[in-house]
Amino acid sequence: MTKASTDQSHQNLSTPVVHLKGVGPRVAEKLAKLDIHTVEDLLYVLPHRYEDRRQFRKIAHLRDGVHEVFSGEILACGEATTSRARRKLFEAVVSDGSGQIILKWFHYRKGSMEKRFAVGRRAVFTGEVKRYGATREIHHPDTEFLAKGQSLADYQSSDPLAFGRILPVYPLTEGLTQYAARKIWKQAVDSYAACVQSHLPADMIRKHQLQPLSEALQQIHWPSNDTNIDDLEKSSNPALRSLVYDEFFFLELGLALKRRGVVLEEGIPFNVTHKYTKLLAATLPYRLTGAQRRVLGEIKQDLMSPHPMNRLIQGDVGCGKTIVALMAALVAIENDTQVAVVAPTEILAEQHYLQFHVWFEQLGLKTALLRGKMPAAEKRELVESLRAGEIHLVVGTHAVLQEGVEFKKLGLGIIDEQHRFGVRQRAVLRGKGSNPHILVMTATPIPRTLSLTVYGDLALSVIDEMPPGRTPVETVVASEAQRGRVYSRLRQEIEQGNQAYIVYPLVEESEKSDLLAATEGAEQLKNEVFPQARLGLLHGRMKPAEKEEVMVRFKAHEIDILVATTV
Repeated sequence: MTKASTDQSHQNLSTPVVHLKGVGPRVAEKLAKLDIHTVEDLLYVLPHRYEDRRQFRKIAHLRDGVHEVFSGEILACGEATTSRARRKLFEAVVSDGSGQIILKWFHYRKGSMEKRFAVGRRAVFTGEVKRYGATREIHHPDTEFLAKGQSLADYQSSDPLAFGRILPVYPLTEGLTQYAARKIWKQAVDSYAACVQSHLPADMIRKHQLQPLSEALQQIHWPSNDTNIDDLEKSSNPALRSLVYDEFFFLELGLALKRRGVVLEEGIPFNVTHKYTKLLAATLPYRLTGAQRRVLGEIKQDLMSPHPMNRLIQGDVGCGKTIVALMAALVAIENDTQVAVVAPTEILAEQHYLQFHVWFEQLGLKTALLRGKMPAAEKRELVESLRAGEIHLVVGTHAVLQEGVEFKKLGLGIIDEQHRFGVRQRAVLRGKGSNPHILVMTATPIPRTLSLTVYGDLALSVIDEMPPGRTPVETVVASEAQRGRVYSRLRQEIEQGNQAYIVYPLVEESEKSDLLAATEGAEQLKNEVFPQARLGLLHGRMKPAEKEEVMVRFKAHEIDILVATTV
């Protein structure tokens, strides 16, 4: 391939999405929320699952817990109220002659719904079938209405983006429907996938039997109808394997260059004076475990090096990662530098701030909490104090990484929950100082082979010992079929005076869906599973004061089960 054709392909792939048909400035803004700006971004945002819409099922034959496709006529519709929570919802009863099913919406506009779901209208519906006793329901189904007099066969053949084939399901954001997303992605694949060229050596492509990237992208985004849908997400899928191999090859190449660059970088070598660390150790009500001392020793060796530290601490919840990070922070402060602690959520940032503040206050050191939403005057004063070096340690969320947040001399950056941040965020944090040391932490178990690939630019330390008296954390994976057993275990724990929390991660199609799932889940748990328990709800759209109130109530044991999104 000539350099000219390579440059032309790159230029085509850099085309802004706003140049695609049907993508105006408003839709482009919605795609930007998904970090999609060019057609190349579109091509590499892959479907997160597929729906088999090749055939329709009779309502009588719908399977519980499965995404199904069926057609029917609306027999009745209107607002209803849940029996316990007295919460309004919109319902429609649909029949195809073989049986009936209830459709429910918890977020809706009444007038619009009554007009769209008028009695007598026929439509095609898709969604996960849920059973509650003898009743089957689908919540917020995808709906495509048939024109008056239009047969189902005519409808199937008229719109291949809706039904009659295997369809991709893409990540969405508020205001972007799945149907509109498919039109955008289909256009990008048809017009630009051929521009994607592989830069792997030809002998490597032959040896590993890799597909051309353009062909692989077309098959992943728009699989043929004779494909076994169960094979699409398997690692043995040739198209997926080709994309993964290409991505990991260049990831490893980048990490190798990064490792080499770090070795050549000049950092801030620290002297370990123990000025503050000995004082803190003397006030601790416990002795550090052997694993904590070992990891702290590895960190100190890095901090004394003339090259910047890049180290990842992995350890289970309760193993004592935070106190090790605190000791590392004190070493940085002993050397007249500042420390920044970055957490993925405001709740976690506040927890870290309270922990650091308690210990640092005893040592006469000043800490601060930088929130994303705080009064302008208060934020300005905090930033000025940071710039003047009056604050020894600041804790915050992504707000710490924003432009305008400057340090007099940043010596150490600490990032918690590494998997929620990327290389880019670490680079931004490093850019706020003169090659400061970076320490990242995670409670996620990372196999050594994975740490060498995904986190290959980080040295790995593992805290594999729990402090005396701490109950070991037991991790169990349960299938959907075992949900009843999980609930029974929770019920037993609550009856014994313990507490539980249930997290609904973002798995569906819009940024509102995690809130929707948690809200619906909390209602179902309260009404049907734990009617005697005290439930609380925590989600990202709550105001900081509301979140704090819920957490205070949970700590005070006024809530038995906390239902939350990934806040």
